[in-house]
Amino acid sequence: MNYRRLTPSMSLLLAFEASARHESYTRAASELSLTQSAVSRQVQALEEQLGVTLFRREGRRIVLSEVGRLYLRELGGALAQIRNATLQAVAYGSGTGTLRLALLPTFGSTWLLPRLNRFYAAHPGVQMHIHSRIQAVDFDAGEIDAAITVGRGDWGDLVVHRLLEETMLVIASPALVTEHELSPAAIAEQPLLQVASHPPLWAEWFARHELPLERMRSGPNFELTSHLIQAVRAGIGVGLVPRMLVDDELRQGLLLSVGQAVPSQRTYCLVYPPRNAVLPSLEVFRRWLLAELEAP
Repeated sequence: MNYRRLTPSMSLLLAFEASARHESYTRAASELSLTQSAVSRQVQALEEQLGVTLFRREGRRIVLSEVGRLYLRELGGALAQIRNATLQAVAYGSGTGTLRLALLPTFGSTWLLPRLNRFYAAHPGVQMHIHSRIQAVDFDAGEIDAAITVGRGDWGDLVVHRLLEETMLVIASPALVTEHELSPAAIAEQPLLQVASHPPLWAEWFARHELPLERMRSGPNFELTSHLIQAVRAGIGVGLVPRMLVDDELRQGLLLSVGQAVPSQRTYCLVYPPRNAVLPSLEVFRRWLLAELEAP
């Protein structure tokens, strides 16, 4: 087997990958700062080296062939790993670098971001790129270095640092509490607002208060907890949310809590693949974050 044929040059691979993403030599050329003809020639050279057709013409457009689509899927992950390895090497050499952090949107806006100025003051050489993620992060794609997420402990082979235990609290608008004496039974009569990714929480709350599930009045679903909180403030219904995400609204009297906070069995954690532990930017952020949690 000719190993040179199996390891095309990076310039050929980048020309193909950009052309495949855009399905356009012109847009790939703009991205790579090359001419359209140069990109086209590189793709043709790659096709000749591999002995396959990666694109087919449809009028003035180029469209991936079946083998081209398969090649892009495998190559995309490999290029992402190369870029990630390069970022790690550059960051390690500089002692600072960039950290690409995925965050739950409401946790980020209400808890982390108000504290982040202290991190920048202590570590001005680190540049943070914040990405909002509701679903689980795919670290194999190479686009994220670490994530702050919440779960019940099923983290696979990721490195995990436990941050905060989640406690849930029923919240209502002051106007609603004034109008109704909100005992658990009375809460059950209100529209129950939910975050779409947390459907069992109200059922658990009903079970804890020994209320029949058939009395549950499901209200609107929201993708983001922040939107649910705004709906509660508007008096649309009552919500069951993590206590830490409404501390400011409770202090300001914009929301009122009903009953006692109850544990959810979930924990907010900083997670990342073991290979990213060598990133200096991640190391300084991890140490700062854990120290921040211990501060008064």
